Amino acid sequence: MRILVIEDDNSLNKTIVDNLNQFGYQTDFSENFKDGEYYIGIRRYDLVLSSWNLPDGEGADLINIIKQKSPRTAVVILSSKTDKQNEIKALKTGADDFIKKPVDLDILLARVEARLRMGGTNVIKIDDLVIDPDEEKITYKGQDIELKGKPFEVLTHLARHSDQIVSKEQLLDAIWEEPELVTPNVIEVAINQIRQKMDKPLNISTIETVRRRGYRFCFPKKS
Repeated sequence: MRILVIEDDNSLNKTIVDNLNQFGYQTDFSENFKDGEYYIGIRRYDLVLSSWNLPDGEGADLINIIKQKSPRTAVVILSSKTDKQNEIKALKTGADDFIKKPVDLDILLARVEARLRMGGTNVIKIDDLVIDPDEEKITYKGQDIELKGKPFEVLTHLARHSDQIVSKEQLLDAIWEEPELVTPNVIEVAINQIRQKMDKPLNISTIETVRRRGYRFCFPKKS
């Protein structure tokens, strides 16, 4: 599960991220609206944990951006403004939960876990192809496909953005924890694994190369 923390209080931000990491969550973090919006644009999150009042933007605007990009992403708002009207506004805007500051970390972690359990399914189903990101499992016409690790994540990311051309740089940023430490060649290796372990044995095509631009999920081929 991947979580984005957007909190301008540096100390609280670090404490939350450290605790989430200890519980096995993958986390990104930012201390302002602008950086948070950047992360939301390049990655899909299961949950976003955000302050309601950021120095450079409104929590309501951030919720709208998140929900437009990924309606199933849960949004939990943290706020030092504890009046009823702010809580109502956040929930009506689209927040899934509202937690008042100062934050009790035990309660926060429990509510994050509960919210993730309530989230919609992440399963991607396209005709006879089923991709289950939570189980790292692929089936085609009921047959299990042995594709794991980064090739699986690349396939999943492209399937989630099937109407887009995705560049190598975008794939690196979305999937690799430290994209600056690897070369774009790892994307080619992953794509080749998908074609060798999945497309070729099944006689299908899932990913097309768009010259000089990147890759596009193309299953099933349009007639």
